[in-house]
Amino acid sequence: MDGKPEHTKKAQRDMALLEKAVKHGDQQAFAELMRLYKDTIFFMLLKMTGNPDDAEDLCIETFGKAFTNIKQYNGKYAFSTWLFRIATNNCIDFVRKQKKNVLNHEANEDVADHDETYYFVSEMVNPEESFIRSQKLELVRQVVDTLKPRYRRLIAMRYYEEQSYEEIATALNLPLGTVKAQLFRAREFLYRTLNNMKERM
Repeated sequence: MDGKPEHTKKAQRDMALLEKAVKHGDQQAFAELMRLYKDTIFFMLLKMTGNPDDAEDLCIETFGKAFTNIKQYNGKYAFSTWLFRIATNNCIDFVRKQKKNVLNHEANEDVADHDETYYFVSEMVNPEESFIRSQKLELVRQVVDTLKPRYRRLIAMRYYEEQSYEEIATALNLPLGTVKAQLFRAREFLYRTLNNMKERM
């Protein structure tokens, strides 16, 4: 981050938060950056996808990628510009994959609601889940607080209450495939963000 974006109040605020987040591993600084730009990013992605759920998921992924690759931000452009570029590129990739897999998705649409192997081949705990479980509870809670309510509830049930996928699906009256898909995306975001924070501590 050696470049010098315009020294507007917004740029100065962002750079101060970035310095805290990158150099000092300040978790609150990460959360504040997400709070500042989450809505704007979400509505941009909503326009691109036309689907609120996809836009929310992509928004979460955007911040996950940004925080994971924060050292690549060199300050040549405003942080918001860099963030929007990540969101746009990620969304374009998502739309391309959706178009490419649309026939396969439609063929398996019913399976996704009933077949527990649609998103996961095995119930074995994977490295991401093991990593998340190993982190300090307070740190995990701070990251979880940035998630959408439906994701926060799923994470709480899975990691704090240690419920199985089947128990969560029954309690929330959701298809098992939906529970697994949403937990997969939330878990990926948590893993990337927690791992990134750990590296800066």
